[in-house]
Amino acid sequence: MVVLALLAGCASSAGSGSGLSAEDVTGEWVEAGSEPRVYLELADDGALSGSDGCNQLTGAWEIDGSEVDFGDLGSTMMACEDVDTWLSGAGSATVSGDELTVLDADGTEIGTLERST
Repeated sequence: MVVLALLAGCASSAGSGSGLSAEDVTGEWVEAGSEPRVYLELADDGALSGSDGCNQLTGAWEIDGSEVDFGDLGSTMMACEDVDTWLSGAGSATVSGDELTVLDADGTEIGTLERST
C-alpha cells in the first residue's frame, strides 16, 4: 500500500515524457476551426466516440505509458466531398497540456486536436 502511494506521488504531468493519467486524457478534443466539426470524446470508462468531419468514429482507448492507444476504430462509411478524414486513421496520440497530437498506425503525426473548454 505504501508503494502505491509513493508511485502515485512520483507521477508527473502530461507532456513530460512520463506516464499519463486518465485525467490527462479524458474529455472532448476538437480540431480548431473545423467545419464540419472534427472531434474525439474520450470517456473515463475507456470508450471513444467522435467524428472525422464526415464519418462517426467509435472504439476504445487506453493509456500505454506516455501515449494513448486507440486500438481499432470503427467508422461509418459515408463519402463526403471536400472533407479531409484524417482522424479516421488515428492509431495513437500523445498529450502535451491541452494538445492531443494524433499519430497513425506507423507513429507518423497526422494532426492535432485541442482540449475543448
